[in-house]
Amino acid sequence: MKLNNFLVAVLSLLLFFSVNIIAQEEEQVEEQTEEQMEEAEEEVEMTEEEWEAEMASLRSQQESLNAEVTTLREDVDKLKGTQLQSFEDCMNELYSMVGATKSDVDNFRNAVSELDGKIRRKEGPKADRQKDLDALKMNKISALPEFFDKVHTQMQGALDAWVEAPTAIEYTVVKGDHLWGIARQPQHYGNGFAWPVIYRANRDKIKDPDLIYPQQVFTVPQLSEEEKEKYEKARANYKPAPVQ
Repeated sequence: MKLNNFLVAVLSLLLFFSVNIIAQEEEQVEEQTEEQMEEAEEEVEMTEEEWEAEMASLRSQQESLNAEVTTLREDVDKLKGTQLQSFEDCMNELYSMVGATKSDVDNFRNAVSELDGKIRRKEGPKADRQKDLDALKMNKISALPEFFDKVHTQMQGALDAWVEAPTAIEYTVVKGDHLWGIARQPQHYGNGFAWPVIYRANRDKIKDPDLIYPQQVFTVPQLSEEEKEKYEKARANYKPAPVQ
C-alpha cells in the first residue's frame, strides 16, 4: 500500500514538472512570435511622405509604359497598312541593281561552283584559274552578297595558297646514268617504269634510249594523273624473271 502511494506521488511530481516545462515553452514561443510580428510591422511601416513618393514613382512608370504601348500600337498599325514585296520581287530588284536577271545569276552561280572545284582540286595550270577568277571578279554579279566574299576573298585566298609544282625541270646527265635510273630518282618520278616520258620529251637529244652521255641536259616533265596511274600499275604488275 505504501509502495503504491509512493509511485502515485512520483508520477504526480513528474506530471507537475512536465506541465510546467510545456507551459514555459509555450510562453517563450508566444513571446518570440509577438517580437517577430512587431519587428515585421516596424519594417513595413512607411511614413506618409515615403508612401506618396512611392506612389508618384509607380504612376510615372505607368505613364511611361502606357506611352510605349501607344507607340507600339501606332507602329503595328503602320505595318499593317504597308504592302510588303514578295521574296522573289525583292531578289529581282536586287538583281536589277547589277544589271542582271535571275537566269544570269543562276549561270554565274554555276560558274563560281565549277571554278571553286577546280581550284580546290588544283586543276592547273594555276595561271589559267587566276584568269578565270579575275573574269568572275569583273562581273558585277560578284558584288551581290551571295558571291562577294566567296569570289573576292575565299577563292582568291585558295589560289594564293596554291603552290604549283614546276611543269618540268632540267637534269644534267652524270656518268653511270640511264633513263630508268633518272626516272626512278625521288625528285623525279620515283618509278623507273616512267622512263619513256623522259625519252619522248628529249627525242631531239636522244637517238638511242640505251645510249645517253654525261653533260647532256634533259627536260624532265611532270607526269599527268593518267601517266602516274599507268606507270604505277606497270610497277605493281612487274614480276622479275626467275634466276637460272
